[in-house]
Amino acid sequence: MTICFRVAYRTNYGEHLVLVMEQAARPKSYPMHYVGGEIWQCKVNLKEVAELRYHYELHDEQHLLRREWGAAHTLAVAADVAESVIYDRWHAMPTDRSFRSTMFTEGVFARPKRKKSKVAAAGEVVIRAEIPVVRPTQQVVLVGDQKVLGDWDVARGVVMSDATAPVWSATIKASRLNSPFSFKFVIVDTASGEVVAWEKGENNHFHESILSKGITVIDSLRPQFDLPAWRGAGVAIPVFALRSEKGFGVGEFYDLKKMVDWAAATGQSIIQILPVNDTTMTRTWQDSYPYNANSTFALHPQYLHLEAVGKLKNKKEAAQFKKLGAELNALTEIDYERVNNAKNDYLKAIYAQDGEQTLASAEFKTFLAANEHWLRPYAVFCVLRDSYGTPEFANWGSMAKYTKKKAERYEVEHAAEVGFYQFVQFHLDRQLREVRDYAHAHGVVLKGDIPIGISRTSVDAWATPELFNMDSSAGAPPDDFSVMGQNWGFPTYNWAQMAKDGYAWWKARFVKMAEYFDAYRIDHILGFFRIWEIPLDAVNALLGRFNPALPYSEQEIAGYGFYFNRDWHTAPIQQTDNVLFVEDKVQKGHFHPRISAQFTDCYRNLSEDQKEAYNRLYNDFFYYRHNDFWYGEAMRKLPPLIEATGMLVCGEDLGMIPHCVPAVMEGEQILSLEIQRMPKDPKVEFAATQCYPYLSVCTTSTHDMNPIRAWWEEDRAVSQRFYNHVIGAWGEAPYFCEPWICELIVSRHLESPAMLTILPWQDWVSMDAELRRENPQEERINVPANSRHYWRYRMHLSLEELLKADHLNGMISRKIKESGR
Repeated sequence: MTICFRVAYRTNYGEHLVLVMEQAARPKSYPMHYVGGEIWQCKVNLKEVAELRYHYELHDEQHLLRREWGAAHTLAVAADVAESVIYDRWHAMPTDRSFRSTMFTEGVFARPKRKKSKVAAAGEVVIRAEIPVVRPTQQVVLVGDQKVLGDWDVARGVVMSDATAPVWSATIKASRLNSPFSFKFVIVDTASGEVVAWEKGENNHFHESILSKGITVIDSLRPQFDLPAWRGAGVAIPVFALRSEKGFGVGEFYDLKKMVDWAAATGQSIIQILPVNDTTMTRTWQDSYPYNANSTFALHPQYLHLEAVGKLKNKKEAAQFKKLGAELNALTEIDYERVNNAKNDYLKAIYAQDGEQTLASAEFKTFLAANEHWLRPYAVFCVLRDSYGTPEFANWGSMAKYTKKKAERYEVEHAAEVGFYQFVQFHLDRQLREVRDYAHAHGVVLKGDIPIGISRTSVDAWATPELFNMDSSAGAPPDDFSVMGQNWGFPTYNWAQMAKDGYAWWKARFVKMAEYFDAYRIDHILGFFRIWEIPLDAVNALLGRFNPALPYSEQEIAGYGFYFNRDWHTAPIQQTDNVLFVEDKVQKGHFHPRISAQFTDCYRNLSEDQKEAYNRLYNDFFYYRHNDFWYGEAMRKLPPLIEATGMLVCGEDLGMIPHCVPAVMEGEQILSLEIQRMPKDPKVEFAATQCYPYLSVCTTSTHDMNPIRAWWEEDRAVSQRFYNHVIGAWGEAPYFCEPWICELIVSRHLESPAMLTILPWQDWVSMDAELRRENPQEERINVPANSRHYWRYRMHLSLEELLKADHLNGMISRKIKESGR
């Protein structure tokens, strides 16, 4: 088979294109040759292949300069074809990247009844276009200036195949098509045939020769259409907070099915949850913190629906568990310890009953083979934690330092105990995949949450300590959540080490999430630019510093006119935070201005001119000095991680935001987070919802904040200003956030230009006076300033009751539809 590849690309002097065929285990490169008119070409002879897989690269004489964006080009071809020509285009990052994510291709715009893929045969012309904006109720028609293309009549045009959507294809007999020809793409309503939108701009023109006995492919077209920007709505709620009538005192993965039913019934398309990784450390309520996982891959056993794992044959034992489950399910809040201890007991009983059979099954062996890189160390970690009664692996004797050989030996010696944790993860994976498929079938997707940190007592820290800086803690500088800053206790990342294998640990983490989710929130995306790093012996988070950073030398400090004195302006961090500078731990003799130093006695004792000098260096350091530096840091890390999966990427970009952050997020088309009471513009108190960017997620509150009603009662002066200036009402604000106020706030968010409006479940329900919780103070999920907060919030309604709430559901459905979502 001879294939001629022709691709249009404008190169600079000394540059050339390379075709990379990905058929074999080792991709093979073919230099392309310039043939004029910005066209590069090469011919490749291949043995029989069922599907071509290839991509293009830009090189100079010595280096790879750039690779195409996205996944490889693919084309199915018949084995008996002797000659083919592909008129191709370089894949740059598209402006509609979001719609190519699995949120749309597998969920919102999914086409469950798509046609079967057709293999291109000799004597055919294949025309393919990337059109990701087509709704499930629509199709694409190819029209043009020839009879076979309908002579521009849409009703007689070629209905394109959606087999590989969002890539649409039309296959036409070469004998019926004469070159040159002109053509366009048209989106039509499948049921009525009515035109939804014509491709905008000039006609497409093809002037090249058509192979009469081979295959001619016109590929990688990207037509544009004038269509209203798609906007969707969704709900945010932790899985643990879900309540069902047959629950066991905590939300389970299977409960998400009923939440999917509710979302679909009310016109919502996305369900956002908090992290669902295993956090079992001490088997106490302190393990309830979902951001302190013992593994970045393993799922939390509390989310298992027990009877779906297996039914106990011992009827007395089964009855006892059923009674206990009903008792725990009746509680207003989660009793984390009793719920998890009971579930663990049940799982051990069902493992003793059915475990041997499950571990011997082909399904389990397939799961183990696909996940053993993390599952085997995790299971050994769990057994060691139980055996020693602590996750502090420094106390594990000979197993304190992980080696693969020691772990494998331990697994053999404790096969039954290790097998239990593999058994549990097998069922968790199975149940969450089932929920994902159920959601897809209803046009709904799940949005996951990727925490920025890992626990210092996790299997990740035990098995791969070289990837982390264990001598410091990650946190956040002072912000609206905590005036003293936050110390999360997580080690920071050793990015230099991670870069050596192309961020393989991060990529594996993202790929695992993509098995369950079609969108994800990067918790504290600022951590990919820089992290707030706090020495372990610092008295508080105020003595942290950004890492990486460009600390000042003493000469630079003097250049601002500030008279620096090491003895007066710095001090050992374990003694006091009354300092103006913190010395860098690596670059000795270089200093970071202490965050919020203007509130210290050390600053107040400065003369006015020295305060001005200090303010200048302070503002330059925190807002300007690092912009290019941090931009480069983020662009080294984020693109390869984002491209590792097809999920829609959303960033939590709250707090102290450097100027480079919006540029990176816009360039990579990462959705920002917009919260009205946390505006990005420091000059305003409340953000204008009507001015939100399209590529954003807007919400009324997060799990770290009070929902609408409790926020309204936080500060009477703030809610009064909101009432008068945002709502536009006269007079004194109501003491309580009345349903009509909640309804107005929800409507404003739905009407915003943001691609997604995802509201906490509490705020959706706040509009209904009969259904909403009596005490709004009971609706908060987390208090960030309290590092020992007990995460135990539960819905006050069951999901079954929610599905029957016709008044609320009708109101939500109507508002979503009226807002154009």
